Amino acid sequence: MARTLDEYRHKLIDKILLAESSRDVLRFSDTALRSLNEHKVHSYIIVRFIDKTLMNLEEVSALRIGEKQHDNIKSAVDHFLHVRKKYQNSAVS
Repeated sequence: MARTLDEYRHKLIDKILLAESSRDVLRFSDTALRSLNEHKVHSYIIVRFIDKTLMNLEEVSALRIGEKQHDNIKSAVDHFLHVRKKYQNSAVS
């Protein structure tokens, strides 16, 4: 188990890059977010986790990577942008 959110995020990004399908990408992403919720992490921290994950994925995407990794990153970014809105709204409430 990762000791910090940074370590946790980097492990998640590794899993996203190595995922066999976009379904796996979504499963890994949802599992990570569910785990943060189960550990009672506040929504604004989850929003920051998502923002940093998006930033890291964009950095990796800028590198010359394979088509499969590029597709995985696109799936993850789209999913995180969608989920981020939910957490951002609950952080404001």
